[in-house]
Amino acid sequence: MNIRIFVLALSTFAFGSGAFIFAGLLEPMAAELGVSVGAAGQLQTVYVLTSALAGPPLAFLVGRFERKRVLTIALSVAVLLNLACLMTPGFGALMILRAILGAIGAMAGPAASAAASALVPPERRGSALAIVMGGMTVAFLMGIPLGSVVGAAFGWRATFLLSAGLSAFALAAILIFVPRVTPPAPGVGQGLRGAGVLPLFLSTFLAFGANMTITTYIAPILRLQVEVTGAGVAAFQMLVGVGSFLGLALGGRAADRGAGGLSVTLGFLGLAVAAALHGLELARTGAPGALAYGIVGLAVLTGSTSLFSVMPVIQTRLIAKAPASAPLALAFNGSSAALGQAFGGALGGALLTQSGALSVTFAAGLVAVGAAAFWQFAHRSTTLS
Repeated sequence: MNIRIFVLALSTFAFGSGAFIFAGLLEPMAAELGVSVGAAGQLQTVYVLTSALAGPPLAFLVGRFERKRVLTIALSVAVLLNLACLMTPGFGALMILRAILGAIGAMAGPAASAAASALVPPERRGSALAIVMGGMTVAFLMGIPLGSVVGAAFGWRATFLLSAGLSAFALAAILIFVPRVTPPAPGVGQGLRGAGVLPLFLSTFLAFGANMTITTYIAPILRLQVEVTGAGVAAFQMLVGVGSFLGLALGGRAADRGAGGLSVTLGFLGLAVAAALHGLELARTGAPGALAYGIVGLAVLTGSTSLFSVMPVIQTRLIAKAPASAPLALAFNGSSAALGQAFGGALGGALLTQSGALSVTFAAGLVAVGAAAFWQFAHRSTTLS
């Protein structure tokens, strides 16, 4: 594969890491900012929420501009905003900066995907897009755990310096290796209406909502389960990356074999199993040992594998249902994912503050089971076929 495609993946890696770079440090972050852990988690929620709202209109707008310029502007602004987050003392100002960063990330994603599509022959576009989207997977495997390690060593504000550095590295690589790319302007969403894509968007929303209800607050949940904090959280976060690789491979195979309907159902049920395992360990008493570490590790791995096994099937079906509007359909699907993350973060934060960690896992399981039931209903009515 062309090295320029891997360079473009650095942009999704940088923004994917930046979205949750401080996930393992919510408790010390909340203590210094003078807010609850649930409120600190909303610094992640607001990022994905603004990304969701800005995604579709920006996906249309950036289609009219040269791709390399869009990416370099987005990454340059990300460097500056992350440095501003590093120096901002107050929670309110930090929330505003994170909201702007989410919108910038929404602008960069479609630009990177469009550039990748234009730089390879038609028969390699699927692989190119998978590599660019894989930058997010590598973020879970490397970038976010690295944030936990750096934050544990130098304080949670250092995670913003790390995020700025990742954006700067991606910016330099794109300036050096990626040529100018001027694709044709996209259409105005023709083909989406009546294509039966809304249930697919809702399925994406529910998948990410179920997963992120727990994942957003994985640091305090892990502390309660196995008494790990800071850099110790990074080991479990790396399992998210491993699971995402496994899930993408399983989901891609299922889509190729036409077994996507069953695969998505199993993915939702896998999310429910992961939530149940988290709840089981929270409910157990006694000092954590090998069994506790095994249960929690299995829960994290099962959750991420299940989530990412759902995505290739949904994306494949979106492209099949709306081939003339595939870029915009994928942008809306990305917004559905971001809205699901925001929903999960908000739900988990509210429950963690009001009812405790066990209620968070129970709610995540309910969302996952409800999603499986919805998928089966919609599939039987042929909407998703």
